[in-house]
Amino acid sequence: MPAGTRIGVLTGGGDCPGLNAVLRAVTRKGIAVHGHEIVGFRSGWQGPLEGNTMPLGLDAVEDILARGGTILGSSRTNPYKETDGVERIKRTLAEHEVDALIAIGGEDTLGVAERLTQDGVPVVGVPKTIDNDLDATDYTFGFDTAVHIATEAIDRLRTTAESHHRALVVEVMGRHAGWIALHAGLAGGANVILGPEKRFSVDQVCDWVQQRFERQYAPIIVVAEGAIPQDGEEVLQTGETDAFGHVRLGGVGTWLADELSRRTGKESRAVVLGHTQRGGTPTAYDRVLATRFGLHAVDAVSEGAFGKMVALRGTDIVRVPLAEATAKLKTVPLSRYAEAEVLFG
Repeated sequence: MPAGTRIGVLTGGGDCPGLNAVLRAVTRKGIAVHGHEIVGFRSGWQGPLEGNTMPLGLDAVEDILARGGTILGSSRTNPYKETDGVERIKRTLAEHEVDALIAIGGEDTLGVAERLTQDGVPVVGVPKTIDNDLDATDYTFGFDTAVHIATEAIDRLRTTAESHHRALVVEVMGRHAGWIALHAGLAGGANVILGPEKRFSVDQVCDWVQQRFERQYAPIIVVAEGAIPQDGEEVLQTGETDAFGHVRLGGVGTWLADELSRRTGKESRAVVLGHTQRGGTPTAYDRVLATRFGLHAVDAVSEGAFGKMVALRGTDIVRVPLAEATAKLKTVPLSRYAEAEVLFG
């Protein structure tokens, strides 16, 4: 696209460290190299639905590389659930003379981007999911930060668990994929790791816990929020769903800690890390990955590569169809749990 093109950018879904690094890269390269104007849409897809914008110039992104969250704000708004949602977005883009969009988000945000492309809106996607569960990219930014935060929490909790001779259950994010649980559990030396991909036996977990206590050590159990016990169901915070039909998970850690106390007679406590994993400064890895995604995304727009998402393959940034990016989730192979299981107990 020629110099002077106005490019809109938005951040959708749950926030995570690294979003501002993408915005900075898009803005700086878009202006300095391609001569574009960059327009930020506030609050995810709500921004183009309602015409809520902010200019993104060089000054606006000067000091945001290390800042967590997103200066644009985010939401889980689904324009396809709104009355005349697509037409309202097209009208907003026309009114603000925006020629193309860069959508930064996960499965839901990019699913909307893919549908909008089919409906005639030029969109390029940037993958963002703290759970690292988008199949078309090796890694997503925010994941490394979340793993570091969870690992540090495990390290800190271990000392109090040992002091009081109690089991500690650490609940981490992971609705359908247990990547955070697996990586943080391995890095933190957890004695049990439980993810959504494989239903767990409470009896088996109790056995591992007892083995740990018998050696005079306190067990640490890391469980993803979407983990499900055998013959059980997901543990929900509420029965409510968001605009994409997702229920709020959470509580399996507390439930499991209560079960361990009841069945083993040992004191057990649960710690739910929750949104702590989303907040704060991104790691160096996430800053670099997010920056590279932003640089390549604005190149894709300039070259008219719409309907594509930038992705990490090995050490290269490539372009893949948005349809491929949202076709299926990348879950943890059962072989990875089997690999870690030798360390349990």
